[in-house]
Amino acid sequence: MPVIVAKPTTSGQRKLSHLKNPVFGRTLPKALRLATKQQAGRNNQGKITIRHRGGGEKRFLRLIDWKRDKQLQATVQELQYDPGRTANVALLQYEDGERRYILAPAGLNVGDQVMSGAAAPIRPGNHLPLKRIPVGSLIHNVSLAPERPATTVRSAGEAASLLSLEETTAHVKLPSGEVRRLDNNCQATLGVVSNSDWQHVRIGKAGRNRHFGWRPTVRGKAMNPVDHPHGGGEGNTSVGMKYPKTPWGAHALGVKTRGRHKSSESQIIRRRKTR
Repeated sequence: MPVIVAKPTTSGQRKLSHLKNPVFGRTLPKALRLATKQQAGRNNQGKITIRHRGGGEKRFLRLIDWKRDKQLQATVQELQYDPGRTANVALLQYEDGERRYILAPAGLNVGDQVMSGAAAPIRPGNHLPLKRIPVGSLIHNVSLAPERPATTVRSAGEAASLLSLEETTAHVKLPSGEVRRLDNNCQATLGVVSNSDWQHVRIGKAGRNRHFGWRPTVRGKAMNPVDHPHGGGEGNTSVGMKYPKTPWGAHALGVKTRGRHKSSESQIIRRRKTR
């Protein structure tokens, strides 16, 4: 979808851009949606655990089929916008009448046929085990363990590549540059995730962010020392310490947060790219 730059008729429109909306369907089956309650970043005790959240438009959560375990042919009924993710979604109708949502790959159109399982043809939108996918193919919606839902490569415009296949394992290069060893029976969808132009959209004004549920953010260096480790000083000062800190004094910005003893640590062949 091309990016439309707004005419600078007002200050709010001056730097605003948005995607040209295609003809999206509006069918939202009640069985495939879930009304979410706005928590404003608070937990069950009422304490703020995620800062800068609140307000925003009411949303319905689309229930996406991450497993793709129904091995019947399905027809794409509609392509839809999903407020809960950057990618678009496709509403499928299977031969037995059941309907499900999936992530829409680039190039998928209304009326196309998609299928899951080892017998599915090699075509964008089809969901297969890694051992049935040709080496070098672009894939997304990848599961990290057999018979588990897909958990990686789900953002707009992203794709992983299948580097090699062995007897029981496959080597997959993720969008971050990390090369990971996966079981041959792990599932993935062929193609690239749709809506790749999403990254070029500029919010343009603060009010548009409020519609997304984001409240204003204040820089730590603009605060007083009592409010933030970066606060204080005369004029526009730098952070002024060896490591940037969070408001609670923990190291931030570039500090490794991955657990050293994570069970999947041995599956990483090459680390992701670093600056």
